Amino acid sequence: MKEKTFDLEERTFQFAKDVRSFGKSVPLTHINIEDSKQIIRSSGSIGANYIESRESLGKKDSLMRLRISRKEAKECAYFSRLMETSSDSEIRVEAGMLRKEAIEIKNILSSIILKKS
Repeated sequence: MKEKTFDLEERTFQFAKDVRSFGKSVPLTHINIEDSKQIIRSSGSIGANYIESRESLGKKDSLMRLRISRKEAKECAYFSRLMETSSDSEIRVEAGMLRKEAIEIKNILSSIILKKS
């Protein structure tokens, strides 16, 4: 993982890239394939919905997009936590780092939502 940035759009983009790199390194088992699909989809949705929130049609639309983005971050944390149960120690470590970042992004989004509400 790269150094964290305070530009949330860039940070969510980097997170999605890191998740994709992680997905390439995961052994192809039935469970890993399904979990990888879920975390990859939700990681991209975090940033996409955050961008949409900034280009919104109004405050309600912006808050809805931010909440969707936060929901996707929670989903990433969940699936990375599942992947932390892997028997492969490298997978466990990387999944743990991704879970930590997903939680940090979720907390940032929660803070933004509170300020806008």
